[in-house]
Amino acid sequence: MSGTFRPSTILVTGGAGFIGSAVVRHLLSETDALVINLDKLTYAASPAAVAQFANHPRYRFVKASVTDGNAVSAALDAYRPDAVMHLAAETHVDRSIDKPGDCIQTNIVGTQVLLEAVRRYLTSNPHAAPFRFHHISTDEVFGTLGPGGSFTEASPYDPRSPYSASKAASDHLVRAWHATYGVPVVLSNTCNNYGPWQFPEKLIPLMIIKALSGEELPVYGSGDQVRDWLYVDDHAIALHLVLTHGRLGESYNVGASCERSNLEVVRAICDLLDELVPAESNASRRDLVKFVADRPGHDRRYAIDASKAKAELGWSPRESFSSGLEKTVRWYLAQSDWWRGIRTYGGERLGLAARTTVEV
Repeated sequence: MSGTFRPSTILVTGGAGFIGSAVVRHLLSETDALVINLDKLTYAASPAAVAQFANHPRYRFVKASVTDGNAVSAALDAYRPDAVMHLAAETHVDRSIDKPGDCIQTNIVGTQVLLEAVRRYLTSNPHAAPFRFHHISTDEVFGTLGPGGSFTEASPYDPRSPYSASKAASDHLVRAWHATYGVPVVLSNTCNNYGPWQFPEKLIPLMIIKALSGEELPVYGSGDQVRDWLYVDDHAIALHLVLTHGRLGESYNVGASCERSNLEVVRAICDLLDELVPAESNASRRDLVKFVADRPGHDRRYAIDASKAKAELGWSPRESFSSGLEKTVRWYLAQSDWWRGIRTYGGERLGLAARTTVEV
Protein backbone atom coordinates (compact mmCIF):
# COMPACT_ATOMS: atom_id res chain seq x y z
CA MET A 1 0.00 0.00 0.00
CA SER A 2 1.39 3.41 -0.97
CA GLY A 3 1.69 6.36 1.38
CA THR A 4 -1.48 7.75 2.87
CA PHE A 5 -2.97 10.96 1.49
CA ARG A 6 -5.20 12.65 4.08
CA PRO A 7 -7.33 15.37 2.47
CA SER A 8 -8.87 17.92 4.80
CA THR A 9 -11.47 19.18 2.31
CA ILE A 10 -13.05 17.00 -0.38
CA LEU A 11 -15.26 18.25 -3.19
CA VAL A 12 -17.63 15.50 -4.37
CA THR A 13 -19.39 16.04 -7.69
CA GLY A 14 -22.76 14.32 -7.96
CA GLY A 15 -22.94 13.92 -4.21
CA ALA A 16 -26.75 13.75 -4.22
CA GLY A 17 -26.74 10.83 -6.64
CA PHE A 18 -26.87 7.16 -5.77
CA ILE A 19 -23.14 6.38 -5.44
CA GLY A 20 -22.17 9.97 -4.70
CA SER A 21 -24.48 10.19 -1.70
CA ALA A 22 -23.02 6.93 -0.34
CA VAL A 23 -19.57 8.52 -0.64
CA VAL A 24 -20.74 11.68 1.15
CA ARG A 25 -22.27 9.64 3.96
CA HIS A 26 -19.10 7.58 4.31
CA LEU A 27 -16.78 10.60 4.35
CA LEU A 28 -18.83 12.46 6.94
CA SER A 29 -19.19 9.39 9.14
CA GLU A 30 -15.67 7.96 8.86
CA THR A 31 -13.33 10.93 8.32
CA ASP A 32 -12.73 14.42 9.68
CA ALA A 33 -12.80 16.07 6.24
CA LEU A 34 -14.98 18.98 5.21
CA VAL A 35 -17.20 17.63 2.40
CA ILE A 36 -18.44 19.88 -0.40
CA ASN A 37 -21.30 18.36 -2.38
CA LEU A 38 -21.55 19.91 -5.85
CA ASP A 39 -24.64 18.60 -7.63
CA LYS A 40 -26.97 19.92 -10.32
CA LEU A 41 -29.89 17.94 -8.81
CA THR A 42 -31.09 16.24 -11.97
CA TYR A 43 -34.02 13.81 -12.02
CA ALA A 44 -31.88 10.98 -10.56
CA ALA A 45 -30.51 13.00 -7.65
CA SER A 46 -32.02 12.62 -4.20
CA PRO A 47 -31.38 15.36 -1.63
CA ALA A 48 -33.04 13.07 0.92
CA ALA A 49 -30.06 10.72 0.63
CA VAL A 50 -27.86 13.29 2.39
CA ALA A 51 -30.55 15.20 4.29
CA GLN A 52 -29.31 13.84 7.62
CA PHE A 53 -26.18 15.96 7.17
CA ALA A 54 -27.90 19.19 6.12
CA ASN A 55 -26.76 20.97 9.30
CA HIS A 56 -23.55 19.04 9.78
CA PRO A 57 -20.62 21.36 10.55
CA ARG A 58 -18.45 19.60 7.96
CA TYR A 59 -20.95 19.57 5.10
CA ARG A 60 -21.63 22.17 2.43
CA PHE A 61 -23.90 21.95 -0.61
CA VAL A 62 -23.37 23.78 -3.91
CA LYS A 63 -26.10 23.51 -6.53
CA ALA A 64 -24.23 23.60 -9.83
CA SER A 65 -23.49 21.57 -12.92
CA VAL A 66 -19.99 20.31 -13.68
CA THR A 67 -20.47 21.86 -17.13
CA ASP A 68 -20.58 25.33 -15.54
CA GLY A 69 -16.92 26.32 -15.37
CA ASN A 70 -17.57 29.53 -13.48
CA ALA A 71 -19.55 27.77 -10.77
CA VAL A 72 -16.97 25.01 -10.42
CA SER A 73 -14.11 27.51 -10.19
CA ALA A 74 -16.04 29.55 -7.63
CA ALA A 75 -16.52 26.45 -5.48
CA LEU A 76 -12.83 25.56 -5.72
CA ASP A 77 -11.78 29.10 -4.79
CA ALA A 78 -14.30 29.37 -1.95
CA TYR A 79 -13.57 26.05 -0.24
CA ARG A 80 -10.00 25.33 -1.44
CA PRO A 81 -10.31 21.52 -1.45
CA ASP A 82 -7.27 19.29 -1.57
CA ALA A 83 -9.23 16.50 -3.26
CA VAL A 84 -11.98 16.16 -5.86
CA MET A 85 -14.00 12.97 -6.25
CA HIS A 86 -15.77 13.15 -9.60
CA LEU A 87 -18.97 11.09 -9.68
CA ALA A 88 -21.37 13.40 -11.51
CA ALA A 89 -22.56 11.59 -14.63
CA GLU A 90 -25.50 10.50 -16.73
CA THR A 91 -25.52 6.74 -16.14
CA HIS A 92 -28.63 5.17 -17.66
CA VAL A 93 -27.79 3.19 -20.80
CA ASP A 94 -31.34 3.22 -22.22
CA ARG A 95 -31.62 6.97 -21.75
CA SER A 96 -28.25 7.38 -23.51
CA ILE A 97 -29.65 5.50 -26.50
CA ASP A 98 -32.58 7.91 -26.78
CA LYS A 99 -30.65 11.09 -25.91
CA PRO A 100 -26.90 10.55 -26.42
CA GLY A 101 -26.28 14.29 -26.29
CA ASP A 102 -27.06 14.39 -22.57
CA CYS A 103 -24.32 11.85 -21.85
CA ILE A 104 -21.85 13.65 -24.08
CA GLN A 105 -22.54 16.99 -22.43
CA THR A 106 -22.35 15.81 -18.81
CA ASN A 107 -19.85 12.97 -19.00
CA ILE A 108 -17.41 14.34 -21.58
CA VAL A 109 -17.80 18.11 -21.59
CA GLY A 110 -18.45 18.18 -17.85
CA THR A 111 -15.28 16.22 -17.12
CA GLN A 112 -13.23 18.50 -19.40
CA VAL A 113 -14.67 21.62 -17.73
CA LEU A 114 -13.93 20.20 -14.29
CA LEU A 115 -10.38 19.23 -15.24
CA GLU A 116 -9.68 22.69 -16.61
CA ALA A 117 -11.10 24.33 -13.49
CA VAL A 118 -8.89 22.11 -11.34
CA ARG A 119 -5.85 22.86 -13.51
CA ARG A 120 -6.39 26.62 -13.15
CA TYR A 121 -6.96 26.20 -9.43
CA LEU A 122 -3.68 24.28 -8.99
CA THR A 123 -1.75 26.69 -11.21
CA SER A 124 -2.94 29.65 -9.14
CA ASN A 125 -2.02 27.84 -5.90
CA PRO A 126 1.37 26.28 -6.69
CA HIS A 127 2.40 26.02 -3.04
CA ALA A 128 -0.85 24.50 -1.81
CA ALA A 129 -1.04 21.20 0.03
CA PRO A 130 -0.89 17.94 -1.96
CA PHE A 131 -3.94 17.47 -4.18
CA ARG A 132 -5.72 14.58 -5.89
CA PHE A 133 -8.40 14.31 -8.54
CA HIS A 134 -10.24 10.97 -8.34
CA HIS A 135 -12.25 10.06 -11.41
CA ILE A 136 -14.90 7.38 -10.89
CA SER A 137 -15.91 5.34 -13.93
CA THR A 138 -17.52 2.07 -15.03
CA ASP A 139 -16.57 -1.38 -16.26
CA GLU A 140 -18.78 -0.77 -19.31
CA VAL A 141 -15.93 1.12 -20.98
CA PHE A 142 -14.29 -2.26 -21.61
CA GLY A 143 -17.16 -3.59 -23.69
CA THR A 144 -18.41 -7.14 -23.32
CA LEU A 145 -16.90 -10.45 -22.24
CA GLY A 146 -17.39 -14.02 -23.37
CA PRO A 147 -18.22 -16.79 -20.93
CA GLY A 148 -14.80 -16.61 -19.26
CA GLY A 149 -12.28 -14.04 -18.06
CA SER A 150 -12.56 -10.72 -16.25
CA PHE A 151 -11.77 -7.09 -16.95
CA THR A 152 -8.43 -5.92 -15.58
CA GLU A 153 -6.98 -2.43 -15.50
CA ALA A 154 -5.10 -3.34 -18.70
CA SER A 155 -8.19 -4.44 -20.63
CA PRO A 156 -8.63 -2.59 -23.93
CA TYR A 157 -11.45 -0.10 -24.18
CA ASP A 158 -14.38 -1.21 -26.35
CA PRO A 159 -17.46 0.86 -25.41
CA ARG A 160 -20.69 -0.20 -27.09
CA SER A 161 -23.34 2.32 -26.02
CA PRO A 162 -23.45 6.13 -25.98
CA TYR A 163 -23.20 5.96 -22.18
CA SER A 164 -20.12 3.74 -22.08
CA ALA A 165 -18.50 5.68 -24.95
CA SER A 166 -18.96 8.94 -23.05
CA LYS A 167 -17.44 7.43 -19.90
CA ALA A 168 -14.53 6.00 -21.91
CA ALA A 169 -13.89 9.46 -23.32
CA SER A 170 -13.91 10.98 -19.86
CA ASP A 171 -11.39 8.36 -18.66
CA HIS A 172 -9.09 9.29 -21.52
CA LEU A 173 -9.42 12.99 -20.76
CA VAL A 174 -8.41 12.43 -17.14
CA ARG A 175 -5.33 10.47 -18.18
CA ALA A 176 -4.46 13.13 -20.77
CA TRP A 177 -4.69 15.97 -18.23
CA HIS A 178 -2.40 13.95 -15.96
CA ALA A 179 0.17 13.28 -18.69
CA THR A 180 0.02 16.70 -20.37
CA TYR A 181 -0.63 19.11 -17.53
CA GLY A 182 0.50 17.16 -14.50
CA VAL A 183 -2.91 17.12 -12.80
CA PRO A 184 -2.50 14.53 -10.00
CA VAL A 185 -5.14 11.90 -10.69
CA VAL A 186 -6.29 8.44 -9.67
CA LEU A 187 -9.02 6.51 -11.46
CA SER A 188 -11.37 3.65 -10.65
CA ASN A 189 -13.78 1.55 -12.68
CA THR A 190 -16.60 -0.32 -11.01
CA CYS A 191 -19.29 -2.86 -11.78
CA ASN A 192 -23.06 -2.66 -11.24
CA ASN A 193 -23.84 -1.10 -7.88
CA TYR A 194 -27.03 -1.60 -5.87
CA GLY A 195 -28.33 -0.54 -2.47
CA PRO A 196 -30.30 2.24 -0.74
CA TRP A 197 -31.32 5.43 -2.55
CA GLN A 198 -30.90 4.08 -6.09
CA PHE A 199 -33.26 5.80 -8.51
CA PRO A 200 -36.00 3.33 -9.52
CA GLU A 201 -35.12 3.11 -13.18
CA LYS A 202 -32.23 0.71 -12.51
CA LEU A 203 -32.84 -3.03 -12.47
CA ILE A 204 -32.92 -3.90 -8.77
CA PRO A 205 -35.07 -1.04 -7.39
CA LEU A 206 -37.34 -1.18 -10.44
CA MET A 207 -37.98 -4.89 -9.98
CA ILE A 208 -38.56 -4.47 -6.23
CA ILE A 209 -41.14 -1.74 -6.78
CA LYS A 210 -42.91 -3.43 -9.68
CA ALA A 211 -43.07 -6.76 -7.84
CA LEU A 212 -44.56 -5.05 -4.78
CA SER A 213 -47.21 -3.51 -7.01
CA GLY A 214 -47.99 -6.81 -8.71
CA GLU A 215 -46.86 -5.44 -12.09
CA GLU A 216 -45.13 -7.39 -14.83
CA LEU A 217 -41.36 -7.61 -14.44
CA PRO A 218 -39.81 -6.82 -17.85
CA VAL A 219 -36.58 -8.73 -18.47
CA TYR A 220 -34.56 -8.03 -21.60
CA GLY A 221 -34.08 -10.93 -24.00
CA SER A 222 -33.80 -14.19 -22.10
CA GLY A 223 -32.30 -12.49 -19.05
CA ASP A 224 -28.95 -14.19 -19.50
CA GLN A 225 -26.86 -11.01 -19.45
CA VAL A 226 -24.36 -11.37 -16.60
CA ARG A 227 -23.17 -8.57 -14.32
CA ASP A 228 -20.90 -8.32 -11.29
CA TRP A 229 -22.93 -6.81 -8.42
CA LEU A 230 -21.40 -4.59 -5.72
CA TYR A 231 -23.19 -3.20 -2.67
CA VAL A 232 -22.90 0.58 -2.80
CA ASP A 233 -21.49 1.07 0.72
CA ASP A 234 -18.66 -1.34 -0.10
CA HIS A 235 -17.95 0.77 -3.17
CA ALA A 236 -17.84 3.97 -1.09
CA ILE A 237 -15.21 2.40 1.17
CA ALA A 238 -13.17 1.36 -1.85
CA LEU A 239 -13.35 4.83 -3.39
CA HIS A 240 -12.04 6.42 -0.23
CA LEU A 241 -9.12 3.97 -0.24
CA VAL A 242 -8.37 4.69 -3.89
CA LEU A 243 -8.29 8.41 -3.10
CA THR A 244 -6.11 8.11 -0.02
CA HIS A 245 -3.85 5.15 -0.86
CA GLY A 246 -3.92 4.79 -4.64
CA ARG A 247 -0.82 5.50 -6.68
CA LEU A 248 -0.95 8.68 -8.77
CA GLY A 249 -1.78 8.05 -12.40
CA GLU A 250 -3.04 4.54 -11.67
CA SER A 251 -6.49 3.05 -12.12
CA TYR A 252 -8.17 0.48 -9.89
CA ASN A 253 -10.98 -1.92 -10.76
CA VAL A 254 -13.55 -2.27 -7.99
CA GLY A 255 -15.77 -5.35 -8.14
CA ALA A 256 -17.32 -7.91 -5.83
CA SER A 257 -16.92 -11.18 -7.79
CA CYS A 258 -20.69 -11.59 -7.46
CA GLU A 259 -21.67 -12.54 -11.00
CA ARG A 260 -25.36 -13.05 -11.55
CA SER A 261 -27.53 -13.08 -14.66
CA ASN A 262 -30.30 -10.51 -14.82
CA LEU A 263 -32.86 -13.30 -14.54
CA GLU A 264 -31.15 -14.68 -11.43
CA VAL A 265 -31.25 -11.23 -9.86
CA VAL A 266 -34.93 -10.75 -10.62
CA ARG A 267 -35.82 -14.19 -9.28
CA ALA A 268 -33.82 -13.56 -6.10
CA ILE A 269 -35.78 -10.34 -5.56
CA CYS A 270 -39.06 -12.20 -6.09
CA ASP A 271 -38.09 -14.88 -3.58
CA LEU A 272 -37.09 -12.32 -0.94
CA LEU A 273 -40.32 -10.40 -1.35
CA ASP A 274 -42.35 -13.62 -1.22
CA GLU A 275 -40.64 -14.36 2.09
CA LEU A 276 -40.85 -10.89 3.62
CA VAL A 277 -44.24 -9.69 2.29
CA PRO A 278 -46.17 -12.61 0.78
CA ALA A 279 -48.68 -11.67 -1.89
CA GLU A 280 -52.34 -11.92 -0.86
CA SER A 281 -52.84 -14.78 -3.31
CA ASN A 282 -49.65 -16.50 -2.07
CA ALA A 283 -48.64 -16.74 -5.72
CA SER A 284 -44.94 -16.58 -6.49
CA ARG A 285 -43.82 -13.21 -7.81
CA ARG A 286 -41.63 -15.13 -10.26
CA ASP A 287 -44.84 -15.50 -12.27
CA LEU A 288 -44.70 -11.75 -12.98
CA VAL A 289 -41.54 -12.08 -15.11
CA LYS A 290 -42.10 -11.11 -18.74
CA PHE A 291 -39.37 -11.36 -21.35
CA VAL A 292 -39.22 -8.35 -23.66
CA ALA A 293 -37.23 -7.48 -26.77
CA ASP A 294 -33.58 -6.90 -25.97
CA ARG A 295 -32.15 -3.40 -26.12
CA PRO A 296 -29.72 -2.39 -28.91
CA GLY A 297 -26.09 -3.36 -28.34
CA HIS A 298 -26.79 -5.07 -25.02
CA ASP A 299 -23.47 -6.33 -23.61
CA ARG A 300 -23.61 -9.99 -22.64
CA ARG A 301 -21.30 -10.16 -19.67
CA TYR A 302 -19.20 -7.97 -17.38
CA ALA A 303 -16.85 -9.25 -14.70
CA ILE A 304 -14.28 -7.32 -12.67
CA ASP A 305 -10.87 -8.52 -11.55
CA ALA A 306 -10.36 -6.46 -8.36
CA SER A 307 -7.12 -8.15 -7.31
CA LYS A 308 -5.11 -4.93 -7.72
CA ALA A 309 -7.39 -3.01 -5.34
CA LYS A 310 -7.28 -5.88 -2.87
CA ALA A 311 -3.49 -6.22 -3.01
CA GLU A 312 -2.56 -2.52 -2.99
CA LEU A 313 -5.39 -1.01 -0.96
CA GLY A 314 -6.32 -3.88 1.34
CA TRP A 315 -9.95 -3.63 0.21
CA SER A 316 -12.50 -6.37 -0.12
CA PRO A 317 -16.32 -6.18 -0.08
CA ARG A 318 -18.05 -6.79 3.21
CA GLU A 319 -21.40 -7.81 1.74
CA SER A 320 -22.15 -10.96 -0.22
CA PHE A 321 -24.78 -10.67 -2.93
CA SER A 322 -27.38 -12.37 -0.75
CA SER A 323 -26.71 -10.18 2.31
CA GLY A 324 -26.54 -6.98 0.28
CA LEU A 325 -29.70 -7.79 -1.65
CA GLU A 326 -31.63 -8.54 1.52
CA LYS A 327 -30.50 -5.22 3.03
CA THR A 328 -31.58 -3.46 -0.16
CA VAL A 329 -35.01 -5.09 -0.35
CA ARG A 330 -35.67 -4.35 3.32
CA TRP A 331 -34.62 -0.73 2.78
CA TYR A 332 -37.05 -0.24 -0.11
CA LEU A 333 -39.81 -1.83 1.92
CA ALA A 334 -39.16 0.67 4.71
CA GLN A 335 -38.78 3.70 2.41
CA SER A 336 -41.91 3.49 0.28
CA ASP A 337 -42.74 7.16 0.92
CA TRP A 338 -39.46 8.12 -0.77
CA TRP A 339 -39.75 6.01 -3.90
CA ARG A 340 -43.47 6.60 -4.34
CA GLY A 341 -42.78 10.33 -4.34
CA ILE A 342 -40.09 10.24 -7.05
CA ARG A 343 -41.18 7.31 -9.19
CA THR A 344 -41.43 9.00 -12.60
CA TYR A 345 -40.05 6.08 -14.60
CA GLY A 346 -42.50 3.24 -15.08
CA GLY A 347 -40.12 0.73 -16.60
CA GLU A 348 -41.18 1.34 -20.19
CA ARG A 349 -38.74 0.46 -22.95
CA LEU A 350 -36.38 3.24 -23.94
CA GLY A 351 -34.14 3.27 -26.99
CA LEU A 352 -36.73 1.64 -29.24
CA ALA A 353 -36.04 4.05 -32.10
CA ALA A 354 -32.30 3.42 -31.99
CA ARG A 355 -32.13 0.69 -34.64
CA THR A 356 -32.02 2.38 -38.03
CA THR A 357 -30.11 -0.34 -39.88
CA VAL A 358 -30.86 -3.96 -40.59
CA GLU A 359 -28.51 -6.52 -39.05
CA VAL A 360 -27.53 -9.44 -41.29
